[in-house]
Amino acid sequence: MFILNFLIFYPKKIASYFEWAGPLLARIIVGYVFMLTGLAKLQNLDEIIKNFEYWGVPFPHFTTPFVAGWECFGGLFLMLGLMTRICGGALSIVMIVAIISAKLSEIDSLETLLGFEEAIYFAVFFWLAICGAGKASLDYLLEKKILNRFLHKN
Repeated sequence: MFILNFLIFYPKKIASYFEWAGPLLARIIVGYVFMLTGLAKLQNLDEIIKNFEYWGVPFPHFTTPFVAGWECFGGLFLMLGLMTRICGGALSIVMIVAIISAKLSEIDSLETLLGFEEAIYFAVFFWLAICGAGKASLDYLLEKKILNRFLHKN
């Protein structure tokens, strides 16, 4: 039993005090990166549209500003922990499209696929879409405020 306590239960207990830190760190890092890349795309739309055309992305004149906006504002909202599940889900889809349109020809193995930074971003965005922003977020504060308001009315 000592081994189980030492290897599983004690680390779990210690980690429980820091559950808020994982989602916060992930949100800040990927949110900041995508806010900046989205902003750069918005500022260079003509060049990015040409890239989207080259990659074969459908409707590049519509898709480019749409994706750039999602990256910029989705990244900002992720940093704040606001609408995290929506932003994480949308950016997950953006990463799937990025892999298919820009990287598909380079994929020769699972190792190659999982080595793309887009795959790593996909994993983080997907995790945030499923698990949410965590306790250090506006989502959590809004949820608490709405839940408290609802409970006090009844």
